[in-house]
Amino acid sequence: MRKYTLVLLTLFAASSVFAQWDVSASMGLDFKSMPTFRDYINMNFSSANNQISSFKSAVAFSAEADYKFSENFALGAEYNLQIDSYNTNGSTYEISYSLHRPSLIAYYIIPGVGYQFKLGGGVGYRAVSLSERIFTETKYSASGFGLVLKAEGNTMLANHFYALIGGNFRYDSTGDVANGSQNIINRSTGDKLNLNSISFGIYLGITFTF
Repeated sequence: MRKYTLVLLTLFAASSVFAQWDVSASMGLDFKSMPTFRDYINMNFSSANNQISSFKSAVAFSAEADYKFSENFALGAEYNLQIDSYNTNGSTYEISYSLHRPSLIAYYIIPGVGYQFKLGGGVGYRAVSLSERIFTETKYSASGFGLVLKAEGNTMLANHFYALIGGNFRYDSTGDVANGSQNIINRSTGDKLNLNSISFGIYLGITFTF
């Protein structure tokens, strides 16, 4: 019994020594391939000289809190928001969306003097809010899941403050957007609109540790 108690106390003491929070905020660019969304716009609303390419950029914002259980392992909770829009010349047609991407992420940490590298992967819920205007505006929503892989570096700027630079890969499966029982249909293919995508992102930000 004493042996088990000693082991538990040792583990607790070790976790207490390395217990530390990283809180970060960042902004970046995603380069996304969203085939159903792209085809819906290109086939129905876009002119020949205004087609959406296979990969299109979109702005993304993130906030995250990570708890270090040891010098080399942490668990984090991330909230990421990707936003994008498209409109035709003269604004006769406009579509925009917000893709909410909260995730739980596990990290392997490589620490150093005045810096740290973090490699991680996780999974989370995905929620879409989409607005389309063809003369009148209609709002749609969808939900699904997503996966994320991240690599980032933190370089010390001052005590407890770090500059953050990172990159990520994401797969998001959102399901078909809908307004009640109403879906958006691609008239050219008969497919329902979804925001399923893969994306590569780069981002810059600030990390505060305590």
